[in-house]
Amino acid sequence: MITIAVDAMGGDMGPEVTIAGSALALKCHSNLRLIFYGVANKVEPILKQHPNLITCPFYATETATAMDEKPSQALRNGRGKSSMWHAIDAVKSGEADACVSAGNTGALMAMSYFCLRMLPEAERPGIAGIWPTIHGESIVLDIGATIGADANQLVDFAVMGAGMFRALYHIRKPSVGLLNIGVEEVKGLEEIRKAAHLLRTIPSEVLEYKGFVEGNDIGKGTVDVVVTEGFVGNIALKTAEGTVQQVSRILNKAMHQSIFSRLGYCLSSGAFRYFRQRLDPRKVNGGVLLGLNGVVVKSHGGTDAEGFASALHVGYEMIKNELLDKIAIDLRHFHEKKPIFTASKDGSG
Repeated sequence: MITIAVDAMGGDMGPEVTIAGSALALKCHSNLRLIFYGVANKVEPILKQHPNLITCPFYATETATAMDEKPSQALRNGRGKSSMWHAIDAVKSGEADACVSAGNTGALMAMSYFCLRMLPEAERPGIAGIWPTIHGESIVLDIGATIGADANQLVDFAVMGAGMFRALYHIRKPSVGLLNIGVEEVKGLEEIRKAAHLLRTIPSEVLEYKGFVEGNDIGKGTVDVVVTEGFVGNIALKTAEGTVQQVSRILNKAMHQSIFSRLGYCLSSGAFRYFRQRLDPRKVNGGVLLGLNGVVVKSHGGTDAEGFASALHVGYEMIKNELLDKIAIDLRHFHEKKPIFTASKDGSG
């Protein structure tokens, strides 16, 4: 059995979505066990509406972490009390294999870091998200855990992102690119050029470094794993989400402007259905907090039940494919092979 602790209070809609999504996930995985944490009078009535969740353990908590609560405040007020804290602590104690929450991202990161700590070879955590591309899906990280990253941390992100891609898609040696303002080796910030040198220099059996990639390469699926730091990654993520909404609304408006456009829509309904499915954020929901000594998955706060079920699926796959053990081994091997490196002004080493 794979056990996942669910923060039932997280997200914009709280238990209505997290519990309905959990019920969907249980239908897909016969060996999945769920543990729920939340405020009793909010969670118990909704649990009773889903017969396949009746046997799932539920633990009542004193509070829930607000979506707008500052991370430091959430950590101070929620430690030992909130549903988010207890769900994370279940991973630490071994009661659960992973934790899934749709709650406050900053609070989830702060609590997870404080409670689980880091893997021995990882310097800092990163949030890795699944990104739909022309060819399938890519992994992009960091998409908002922390701002800024040095060369060593970017290399760690590359190794951890490749490990997550292998766990999800079973590709032995995923391709990796560093997000930059150009593909030429002389372009970009010094830390990015240092990271490129390290990835080119260190021999690896777990990833294939392809060089720099630009913003338009993310959607093209040029590489399996796109590495950047949290500030740029989060802007890229929000820009992509906004672009999808913009295009969808423009298409919807265009298809209803006249009788001819509506007729065209009817004739092309299959193509538009495929378009919606490929860009449906619910299908790729679930960002993994990599680098921690435990599996924590962040679901989008505004998702619905199907989206939350997708986040649970991501957590399930991470445990099934032994993500933590593989990442720890990969990081250790990379650190052992890392050369003594001092960058010159052009980043060439």
